[in-house]
Amino acid sequence: MKCPLGDTIGVGTPGSTEAMLDGVLESVPVSNLAIHCHDTYGQALANILTALQLGVGTVDASVSGLGGCPYARGASGNVATEDVVYMLHGMGLETGVNLDKLMDAGDFICQALERKTASKVAQARRNSQDTTS
Repeated sequence: MKCPLGDTIGVGTPGSTEAMLDGVLESVPVSNLAIHCHDTYGQALANILTALQLGVGTVDASVSGLGGCPYARGASGNVATEDVVYMLHGMGLETGVNLDKLMDAGDFICQALERKTASKVAQARRNSQDTTS
């Protein structure tokens, strides 16, 4: 069973993420940990990278960054899965996830919910397609 460590209001930084993990790793094996980051201050990917560099191998994310924190008004949703997958692929890590199909799923759910995606990757790819069409 994994122990997810969450920044559910999205205020963490790589420094605070490293400090938290250093403390937890004194008592819990890294193989038991997962990281769960919200992107309120735009630090989620950096925090995830920090956790990965410390050996955490499980990352929570949500399609199009959907979700939120009911206890923190204005806090954004989870980090977008599309953005995490793009970063991991850019690091040469194989995820088994087809990014184009993931983005299609994100488009579908966002249309159904009448919401805009929070994925920077989806926004950038859509914008580049709009300018080349």
